[in-house]
Order: sequence, then structure tokens, then C-alpha cells
Amino acid sequence: MSKLTQTNVFPVSQSKAETPMEKTTRAVREILDADTEQRQIKTARLRKARRESEANPVAEVIGPATNGVRKTPGGKAST
Repeated sequence: MSKLTQTNVFPVSQSKAETPMEKTTRAVREILDADTEQRQIKTARLRKARRESEANPVAEVIGPATNGVRKTPGGKAST
């Protein structure tokens, strides 16, 4: 019998080359991760702005009251 050594018992497997599908998958995941990160940053920024605007309400501007009658332009009377 042959003598057992660490190299005989636990053979070192060769790292296989990355397949084209794995390359595509890796590229897509990188793109999606970057998009997700940008979306989360934007959402946090908008959420913060909304909370600040809700904390400091602006007084409503009330326009002149109208009685519902529309004036005709040029002073012409309707017939």
C-alpha cells in the first residue's frame, strides 16, 4: 500500500475557467447591485426631504374670494 499523505488524501482541485454564462451573471449582478445602491440612496434622500418638509409646514396662501360669476372680457354683453 502507498503511504497516505495530505496531498494524496485531499487532492487540490484545479480552478475551472469562468464560463461565458458565469461572466454574464456576474456582470448583471454587479449592475443590479449598483442600481440598487443608487436607488436606496435616492430613496433615503427623498424620505429625509419629505420628513423635513412635513416638520416645517408652510402657511397656505388663500386667494381672493370669488362669487362664481365670470366676467366677460372686453365688457361685451352676452346676447
